[in-house]
Amino acid sequence: MLTACELRLLPFARSIGQPVRPDYLTYRFRYLVAASGLPPVRLHDLRHGAASTALAARVDLRTVQGQLGHASIVLTSDTYTSVLPELHHAAAEATARLVLTTARRTGHRLQKQKQKRTIHLRRRPTNRPPR
Repeated sequence: MLTACELRLLPFARSIGQPVRPDYLTYRFRYLVAASGLPPVRLHDLRHGAASTALAARVDLRTVQGQLGHASIVLTSDTYTSVLPELHHAAAEATARLVLTTARRTGHRLQKQKQKRTIHLRRRPTNRPPR
């Protein structure tokens, strides 16, 4: 029998506190999928689906890494970032918006500064006597 602390580490446990065997979970999952009339899907496919859905919902990659238990964010990134091209498109659009907005603001400020410098140059009095 497992302790309460050990039970919390198990995703599935029997009511008597024993761990559920992985092959039983696979068998039971296949049975439930077939009984539901859904197309065949592996239990592990649900893991990929959950990760892809989390990324589509804009969950941080580091958070998804933690949920999946990956030791390295590189594994998570390599596995899942290519799955959702619409995220790449949205990121590119957001970046372009930011660049254009910043360019407009900066360009506007630069024009104002240039106008001020031009005005100061024209109004600067000269100390030379007229010829």
